[in-house]
Amino acid sequence: IRALGFDMKKAEVLKVLRDNDKGGLMEFNDFAKIMSQRILARDPMDDLRRAFKLFDDDNAGKISLRNLRRVAKEIGDRLEDDELQAM
Repeated sequence: IRALGFDMKKAEVLKVLRDNDKGGLMEFNDFAKIMSQRILARDPMDDLRRAFKLFDDDNAGKISLRNLRRVAKEIGDRLEDDELQAM
């Protein structure tokens, strides 16, 4: 659930599991339906703001070459400055 961008509390996860319990398991179709509803209900601008903040760690309101270098290093990408500058 966190991989889809949702930070649910344990109690909320347990409630979802209880509401969709089929012998202690949740079927994929039930999971897909629940998560699809949650994805459609969220504001795409919130996702964009959150993604932007991952780059803009100095809160400058823009993504700098330094920000791109840091993110590239964090994910293990060995891009040269000219490649990063082109972004």
